[in-house]
Amino acid sequence: MPVDFKDYYQILGVDKKASGAEIKKAFRKLARKFHPDVAKDKNTADGKFSEISEANEVLSDPDKRKHYDELGDQWNQTGGQKAEQAGKYPGNGGYAPEFHYDGTGFSDFFDQFLGSHGRASGGFNDFGRPEAPGRGGTSFPRNGRDIESDILVTLDEVLHGSTRMLRLERTDPQSGKSGVQTLQVKIPPGTREGQLIRLAGKGQEGAGGGNSGNLFLRVVLAIHPDFSVRDFDLYYDLHLAAWEAVLGTTVHIETLDKAVSLKIPAGTAAGRKFRLIGKGLPSDDGTRGNLFAIVSIEVPVHLTTEEKNLWETLANTSTFNPRKMPL
Repeated sequence: MPVDFKDYYQILGVDKKASGAEIKKAFRKLARKFHPDVAKDKNTADGKFSEISEANEVLSDPDKRKHYDELGDQWNQTGGQKAEQAGKYPGNGGYAPEFHYDGTGFSDFFDQFLGSHGRASGGFNDFGRPEAPGRGGTSFPRNGRDIESDILVTLDEVLHGSTRMLRLERTDPQSGKSGVQTLQVKIPPGTREGQLIRLAGKGQEGAGGGNSGNLFLRVVLAIHPDFSVRDFDLYYDLHLAAWEAVLGTTVHIETLDKAVSLKIPAGTAAGRKFRLIGKGLPSDDGTRGNLFAIVSIEVPVHLTTEEKNLWETLANTSTFNPRKMPL
């Protein structure tokens, strides 16, 4: 099946020589607009976010980015050959059916050449070879292979759970025949990064009366524009202006549930950690982790004349000197 090349640099709007920091910044800017957990128009945003998330998945990983860059303009020349080789069983001249998915959050381009879609687990079986007759002229039953794939899951789905519709297409490379099946995939609350969701009997079909293999969907958590995940806890970068840290303030933080108010006491230092109990992700026992807001203090880069004068007045009148603070 022909697969179109995706220009991940163009999708994120960055140069091919962009640094890791520039890629991260570009992704977060787009994610804040299109992430399903925060976007106003979720239907329109869903497809766009999958695209930018996929681009970030590749370009933010040095190994994947290197592999992607090596493909480059040679994609059209090598893609078909690679696809054919990927469908062939080693050592027996037989061919494996091709699997294509729609609804996992990853494109065919990512699935076939940069991801794990359609990858067999547990080694190969000799399905391309004619079945050996058993006693009485019958064939030995052979079980189908398990198939592994990735599925992109948002933090909102981790919190509330969801049901996704997965479109599975199988194509026999020898006969050219294909069939399409719609599968219902349940994502339970508390789903974790790397967890395998098993769809029994939806892998490679068995032969000679053997059982079909299973389809395993490996969870990849979609990067959130505001939160990072550690186990069941969420971490949030809380940016404060210098005067907010000095004088104290009240800030509003959008959690996965709703906005909450957080009082910042006067004299708050950079690196201070505030804990919002029960605002994280659900754990195995049903309780929820916490959300930690980590303070960073931002200073203005461009000052008006008035602002500069005020800062100079503060510098001349303040007795505070961090270099002379007692150890």
